[in-house]
Amino acid sequence: MNRLIWKLLRCHISGAQLCGFFLASLFGMTIVLLGIQFYRDVAPVFTESNSFLKKDYIVITRKVSTLGSLTGKSDTFSAQAIEDLRSQPFTQSVGAFTPSLFNVSAGLGMEQAGIRLATEMFFESVPDNYMDTSLDRWRFDPGSHIIPIVIPRNYLNLYNFGFAQSRNLPKLSEGLMNLVQMNIRLSGNGLNEVFKGQIIGFSNRLNTILVPQAFMDWANARYAPGKQPQPSRLVIEVRNPTDPAINRYLEDKGYETEGDALDAGKATYFLRLVTGVVIAIGLVISLLALYILTLSIFLLLQKNSEKLHNLLLIGYTPAQVGMPYCLLSTVLNLGVWLLAVGCVALLRHTYLGFLHKFLPQLSDPSIIPCVGVGFALAVGVSALNVWVIRSQLRRI
Repeated sequence: MNRLIWKLLRCHISGAQLCGFFLASLFGMTIVLLGIQFYRDVAPVFTESNSFLKKDYIVITRKVSTLGSLTGKSDTFSAQAIEDLRSQPFTQSVGAFTPSLFNVSAGLGMEQAGIRLATEMFFESVPDNYMDTSLDRWRFDPGSHIIPIVIPRNYLNLYNFGFAQSRNLPKLSEGLMNLVQMNIRLSGNGLNEVFKGQIIGFSNRLNTILVPQAFMDWANARYAPGKQPQPSRLVIEVRNPTDPAINRYLEDKGYETEGDALDAGKATYFLRLVTGVVIAIGLVISLLALYILTLSIFLLLQKNSEKLHNLLLIGYTPAQVGMPYCLLSTVLNLGVWLLAVGCVALLRHTYLGFLHKFLPQLSDPSIIPCVGVGFALAVGVSALNVWVIRSQLRRI
């Protein structure tokens, strides 16, 4: 019976209309799935702790003047100054650099390469949420006598392209730095102890030798009891790095920023803004495509409204009359889903080649979640089409 109904109704189905229906569906679903998969592919750039796009940070210090140096004026930040900075409308959060209050000396070397260095040094720490490296090994256990250390990436560059090159020593990659043997001697409060130092990462944001905050609190209490560390540097997470109030406040207070962090923050802010606009445009196009799909079905029913009305009058149920259109819509949507997944896979293969040139460490997430979302979207659009068909038949 349904076959006879289909033979009657298909005579008035326009091939151009079906083609437009199919292309609009394909275009809309491809945009949606490609946006989802692209986000999954580049999400680490935006969300990992070492991402340059995750948050906007600036590091500030007090300006060091000749008069202040001669008079012994403190260059540290008081609790009141930190609280005042924290209360500013452009401030998201404030973290303080905690200095070491004990003596630190380090000897490091690679026996096979003939490298042996020894020097006095210092440690600083910041709260963990301000770190821009992986925190997987960023832990300290007093019983293990191992200190995780993060150094600025430019320190490694200075060694490779300055010291090592002038002394004809081998250059070191970040991976080889894990082989460096470092003996850390800590002294103070009548104690003199040796720990093993392990370089676990490199920082682009913080230009200092970093240790975990847990270690710094433990070591200051052990080797310098009774002393209170006074931070001379602060790291600030700002809401909007383009806010002119930031520069005005820093100038009024006599603070200065380290490096070009504020300018870099402005650049990343504009990059995120442009990315958001592009995503919004894609979403609007997808919604318009979905509207075109629904409108195509509506027009198809309107074109055959007289025949549908006659079929209902002679005793066919709305379910029987609407079944050919429901099946047609479902088959088309599933075909669109399969073809859209193929288009996304092809486009993804193309853009991943470019991304890996700029971000070699970028991983390749599975495309299965994207396929699942596409299937759910196809089912959802088909269900919407069935609802439109049945609603129109009830009106007829």
